[in-house]
Amino acid sequence: MLSTKTAENQTKAASQASKTPHNVDIKAQRMGFEFDEQVPRYWLENSPFLSHMMNALSVLFPQGEQFFVDSVRAYRDQIDDPKLKAEVRGFIGQEAMHSLEHMAMNQHVRDRGMPVDEMEKHLAVVLGATKKLPKRHQLAITSALEHMTAMMADMLLERDDIREGMHETMRPLWAWHAIEETEHKAVAYDVFQQVGGTYAERTFYLAFSTAALGVMTSYFTCRMMLKDAKRFSIKDTASGLWRLWGKNGTFSSLIPAWLGYFKPGYHPWDHDNSELVARFKAEIQTYIAPQYQSGNRKTLQ
Repeated sequence: MLSTKTAENQTKAASQASKTPHNVDIKAQRMGFEFDEQVPRYWLENSPFLSHMMNALSVLFPQGEQFFVDSVRAYRDQIDDPKLKAEVRGFIGQEAMHSLEHMAMNQHVRDRGMPVDEMEKHLAVVLGATKKLPKRHQLAITSALEHMTAMMADMLLERDDIREGMHETMRPLWAWHAIEETEHKAVAYDVFQQVGGTYAERTFYLAFSTAALGVMTSYFTCRMMLKDAKRFSIKDTASGLWRLWGKNGTFSSLIPAWLGYFKPGYHPWDHDNSELVARFKAEIQTYIAPQYQSGNRKTLQ
């Protein structure tokens, strides 16, 4: 039988399960982005390599975010904190919207002749194998991947040079996605912590997930570049790799934030960038399609 003090401590821990700042409101919003002939084939810095790399990331999102939703939903009934319960609902809704919007982008990429269907089949095989892991390990993978998407989201919102390199037809999608990834960046982590996730699990699966994401993104990028071989350029590829991994590169600059996950006691909101979200959120509202101005709560099944 639990002592009164132990019971009080457990109640206190449950009540503090969510660490998301109170000025962050995790709500789903369908945007209704459309991608037509106005979108240039090479929409990121006019670079085939960089554009295919970002297209590859987009292909990963619909199935990947369904995996995130399933891994968090599996523990929804074990959450005691009402605030975290509400954030889980918001997380599921936001990930659903991300999936729908990136499906629209992926159809655009498919229409440009890229082998999206084949890549999606390969991704389904990888995720199918991952789903054989214990549920808490799947949640640890989600927490790790959410850490990486949150790092990239923060960088995109923080650095003008990243956003300005995107064509104006693509910039709103990625800015909106970055805003919402930042809003819910701690939800999977907080659920993982509340259901007994360990330091060893979360750090092992960060390394595992980073390697898996790197392999899949590289593979998808190479597939698109092979399909678009006429525009292959050693100079463009080398320049793109330097842009990603050189001094102050898109990815190399994220290494300190990536390593922060290994700090005992780490929490995603140790870096409170909620004011950054607020600064961009008003602007992104102007891109909501008229039919979704009143909101849309369709969720992934």
